[in-house]
Amino acid sequence: VQLQASGGGLVQPGGTLRLSCAASGSIYRMSGMGWYRQAPGKQRELVAFITSRGSTNYADSVKARFSISRDNAKNTIYLQMNSLRPEDTAVYYCNLVEVGGVTYWGQGTQVTVSS
Repeated sequence: VQLQASGGGLVQPGGTLRLSCAASGSIYRMSGMGWYRQAPGKQRELVAFITSRGSTNYADSVKARFSISRDNAKNTIYLQMNSLRPEDTAVYYCNLVEVGGVTYWGQGTQVTVSS
């Protein structure tokens, strides 16, 4: 299974970005897909996750600003990020979790929020 993340970049505070993550390869049974981020000197943290049934989970810091969605036909998830803040600056990684717990990670995409 390969995950290709895209959509990162440099944006001013208050701006928006949309990240995409496309999964390809032999996916056994998907439990869900999600976005994590890692800022310099910090641990990787969950941003948002969406299960195969469409249930979502968000970090408190991004609730009401970020929205995760999916296109099942394309095995792709999206992260719409609004009202971006400097503290959202990080490398964003997508992952895919199979039923049984096997987890795959994408290569990461840099998001920088700065004026």
